[in-house]
Amino acid sequence: MGGAALAAPFRRIVVSTSLNDDRENPATPTPKIALELGSTDDAGMRRVKQLGVNHVLTGGPPIPWQEADLQVLIDKLKRGGLTLGNMMIDGFPKTLYGKPGRDAEIDKVQQSIRAAGKVGLPVIEYNFYAHRLVEGYYAELGRAGAGLTAFDYNRVKDLPPLPDEGVHNLEEMWSNITYFLKAVIPVAEASGVRLALHPNDPPAPLSRGSQQIMGSLKGWKRLVDIVRSKSNGITFDCGVTREMGEDPVEVCRYFGSKDVINHVHFRNVRVEVPNQKYTEVFIDEGVIDMYAVMKELVRQKYPRLIYPEHPRALDYDRERAEFKPYYPGGGGYAASSYNVGYTRAMLQAALAS
Repeated sequence: MGGAALAAPFRRIVVSTSLNDDRENPATPTPKIALELGSTDDAGMRRVKQLGVNHVLTGGPPIPWQEADLQVLIDKLKRGGLTLGNMMIDGFPKTLYGKPGRDAEIDKVQQSIRAAGKVGLPVIEYNFYAHRLVEGYYAELGRAGAGLTAFDYNRVKDLPPLPDEGVHNLEEMWSNITYFLKAVIPVAEASGVRLALHPNDPPAPLSRGSQQIMGSLKGWKRLVDIVRSKSNGITFDCGVTREMGEDPVEVCRYFGSKDVINHVHFRNVRVEVPNQKYTEVFIDEGVIDMYAVMKELVRQKYPRLIYPEHPRALDYDRERAEFKPYYPGGGGYAASSYNVGYTRAMLQAALAS
């Protein structure tokens, strides 16, 4: 998640929509499509509401979260016709690396989960990267000069470790996240909150010398088995799934059968070498069968958010003075609107099939 959208301390907000958010039959829930919101002023909320938006997710404030602060945000969004459904949590580096002081960080995470539960926030998303190798991203040109985001491991495989991160092997990172999950998942269960761990993106073999726990399907499966609970789930990213060389439909079915898909990222890619060289392309032109993925989510009666993320760079967005892409070759509101339209069509077709 990137790009500031809310005044401090909130970092970014994403919005979502489904075909019938306000009239949804609890017996037949449907996915809710997500889109980034650039502002919570009236104009910003109106722009996304015009696309049928009713739900949001956002980057969270510093931990520990306070119930009163969360309620202020929820009430503000409600006045704009929006409902908060997911918030990103971070700020626990000692926990990531197993350093002294992690228990104090984990206590703050636990407090945050309890606060989320009290205000009715259903999902908290988080990352557990030893290092995220975003240095490997670069822009490519797509159709008619549109911007695409590419990754090439060969460009960055020899980068040295960063002093504040160090080098961490796989079992060390598994030990660290096991310690974390055993402390926070019982609190999440008691609070009625689901956690969603985002996979390593990019899923590179090594990131500045460190191994990554969520860069393979084997890792994803191991994660949800550490503490078997609906509160210990993942963000299912069909783009990362294909970047790892896996079949997104089969992977979606596996985790959906365990009811541990707690958030979804919906995007398309072209892959040359799994885990190492690929390009994020328009949602309609990659190697993923996006309709098949959507049909599987509908078959599962998946009820939470789908975010068609990483819009491509269009001239219309580039010409805007306020345009600030988060990724090389990334787009803005116009391209996000295209993603929403495509994803909505997939959802309509899947529901009708």
